[in-house]
Amino acid sequence: MITRIKAAFVIGYADGDHRILRDAELVHDDGTVVFVGRGYEGHVDNDVDAGLSVVSPGFIDLNALADIDHAIFDSWHGPATRLGLVWSEEYLKDHGAVFSPEEARFRREFALSQLVRNGITTIMPISSESYLEWCEDYQDMAMTAEAVEAIGVRAYLGPSYRTHVPYTDGEKVLLHEDEQKGLDGLQDAIRFSKDYEGRANGLIRTALLPARIETQTEQSLKLTRKAADELGIPVRLHAAQGLSEVEVMLERTGLRSIPYLYSIGFLAPRTFIPHAWTVPGHRHMPAEFGTGDDVALLAETGTNVIFCPIPAAHYGSLLDNYDSYREKGVRIVMGTDSAPPNMIRGLDLAMAMHKTSTADRASAQAGDLFRSATLDPAEALGRPDLGRLAPGAQADYFVLDLTGTHIGPYGDPIRTLVLNADGRDITRVAVAGRTIVEDRGIVTVDTSDYQERAQAFLDHYIASLSTSDYAHRPTDELLPPSFPLA
Repeated sequence: MITRIKAAFVIGYADGDHRILRDAELVHDDGTVVFVGRGYEGHVDNDVDAGLSVVSPGFIDLNALADIDHAIFDSWHGPATRLGLVWSEEYLKDHGAVFSPEEARFRREFALSQLVRNGITTIMPISSESYLEWCEDYQDMAMTAEAVEAIGVRAYLGPSYRTHVPYTDGEKVLLHEDEQKGLDGLQDAIRFSKDYEGRANGLIRTALLPARIETQTEQSLKLTRKAADELGIPVRLHAAQGLSEVEVMLERTGLRSIPYLYSIGFLAPRTFIPHAWTVPGHRHMPAEFGTGDDVALLAETGTNVIFCPIPAAHYGSLLDNYDSYREKGVRIVMGTDSAPPNMIRGLDLAMAMHKTSTADRASAQAGDLFRSATLDPAEALGRPDLGRLAPGAQADYFVLDLTGTHIGPYGDPIRTLVLNADGRDITRVAVAGRTIVEDRGIVTVDTSDYQERAQAFLDHYIASLSTSDYAHRPTDELLPPSFPLA
């Protein structure tokens, strides 16, 4: 099936970078791009005139929330209620999973539908562990793989695992260690990789995705590195993402997170560190946390940083800064890590936050941010067939409508996309040439009851917090409304 998409703008690729083509065409033969330009003269089976639109390579989201978001109820707490969102000692000793397998599978299905609606065609998922018995497992990720194949998105999958879980005594956050559970989880992840790499006609690839650095032992990290190298798959580890984490790592190892990972040989190409903002020189880093150039260690080892602007804004953190990391040689790739997973909103937030923090309107350029969501993650994954529209590349793309009155007049299509548009302006999404979104609706699976089921999931999630709260406070006390309910 040969499909041609005509549009006012096509973001093509030539000589190592994107190119803006005016009044152009994208042609693909099933899942492979065969032509990008003007005046295609070959046979066409399916001709689509997208009119005043932008045809763009699909976004690559390497910290994609495959969950129903928790920022609604955990991104605004002060000391009085913050510890109520951490497992109590009582709950730590005696609890099971909050959700049934059917509910757990649905939260994946719903999240995937949200991701593709926002033009995200390749994901590396993340989700909360707080409602699980300990962490993700093989079966959970097998269900995720089924959902990935059904909807048709491209994914790098693997169950997360951890040797520690946070809990509270009502005074502070502590860490409970069970190294064997974490090592068993790593073995689950290795088995999953061997079983699922290349499934769904290559849409499913695998990765090792250990949970946050402070929830790992040195053995689990070293064994993760060894396994990833032997399997030839990527690794992602959350690190340098908060001051409390730095305190834990200094107490445990005598080093900050990034120098510690460097010292044990963990940092390497095809390794991804989400957030990575707690480094010396950052305005929020206390002087007692030491000096050094942690960003240079990332650059030296070819380690990639995943920048997630939406949760950064919600939780009060920021790279200092996007351009300086890149100037030092660190590849920055994008993650949404939020719901809705609006990558375009994330690019706009990234631009605005960095212009504000640097007082330099030339910082965080739209073109650079767009590369961080397309070309750069593709290169970090070793996938020259992704993140670009060029002959031989995968036909992963989205169509963004520029006719909305909320957009107003358009200028440069990339700046217009970042500054004026929104994920809701995306009308069509294809992965490997297969249309997943058409006329803004999912066409590969039935989503007619998703909104109702998602609300029920979130209501159940919120209600469960009273059980795990050390003080067993009712929901309206633990999560008080913004204004009194009348």
